[in-house]
Amino acid sequence: MKEAEEQATNTAETQLYGERGFSKVVQYKRWIQIAILVMFLLFGESTATMLGRLYFTKGGNSKWMAAFVQTAGFPLMFPFIFLFSPSKTPQGHHHQLAGKPSWTTLAILYTTLGISLAVDCMLYTFGLNFLPVSTYSLISASQLAFNAFFSYLFNGQKFTPFIANSLVLLSFSSTLLVFQSDSEETRRISRNKYIIGFVCTVAASTGYGLMMSMTQLAFQKILKSTSHKAVFDMIMYQNMIACVGILVGLFASGEWIVIKQEMRGFESGTVSYIMILLGTAVSWQVFSAGCVGLIFEVSSLFANIISTLGIPIVPVLGVIFFGEKLNGVKVISMLLAIWGFVSYIYQHYLDDSKEKAKERHINHDRGVNLA
Repeated sequence: MKEAEEQATNTAETQLYGERGFSKVVQYKRWIQIAILVMFLLFGESTATMLGRLYFTKGGNSKWMAAFVQTAGFPLMFPFIFLFSPSKTPQGHHHQLAGKPSWTTLAILYTTLGISLAVDCMLYTFGLNFLPVSTYSLISASQLAFNAFFSYLFNGQKFTPFIANSLVLLSFSSTLLVFQSDSEETRRISRNKYIIGFVCTVAASTGYGLMMSMTQLAFQKILKSTSHKAVFDMIMYQNMIACVGILVGLFASGEWIVIKQEMRGFESGTVSYIMILLGTAVSWQVFSAGCVGLIFEVSSLFANIISTLGIPIVPVLGVIFFGEKLNGVKVISMLLAIWGFVSYIYQHYLDDSKEKAKERHINHDRGVNLA
């Protein structure tokens, strides 16, 4: 009996250690995935914004084309959808099909998000074209506040002191950019265009903050999937619908007629024109993969915080590639953004520590009961 009890105790301890080791591997794997998605979002957002500015700087003038390339790269998601399809997913990783939404529900979901994305792309394009860079960056950063509000309403987001600190610091870091010297740019912009750009960017920021919260809500309440295929489905279908909508607008507006002329008159040449548009399309899809992936893995607020962190990066890239000056305001803005990001990550560290302590307590109780 004594030997049997000892053997049972050893077996229980071995099982507990095995579960703890597996849990650690899962946690490390998840954090690696999150780190990769963060890099996708920052790289895609920064590169796409730089190329978008380059398009207008070098002579591009079609707002419909600038909006079109933000969604036109959706075919890049096809290989990933095939890769993560149920038939290609190992057993044990299938998401539950019970309660799977109907095609009608999915069609309404993707159409709604796709139309919202198309409208947002157009609004942001007007803002980027009509506003000075610093003003545009400042207003775009307001999407963080809008998303925080919608996350509280729809996603049950809780605000701890560290998360509140992160929101304030990231908002300040972007607000500082408005104090840059852009008076020369402002003088070249008519008052009417400035007002249109301002209103469009505020509306786009509000809409995008709402759309991110709705995407998280869709993952939680409608899709209810643990498969990464759901992420790539979301990216491809909403981008495809947005792309079709913008394409209809491009032809209906008559701008498609002057595209060939615009290409020939592009300052850097026809090849450069095509490469900038292709690069922009690919970059926005990389951004979408990072953004939607972070919404799926963490939350819409976390994805928006990472997106806001990328706003001060663009002026630094402007220094590297366009020879702009790196003044004290940009440096302080960058440091505040990093501080805000670290504050948010620290809150996640505290949450993980609590979960680990709770798990250890449960495992200890199980071990005692098994013994």
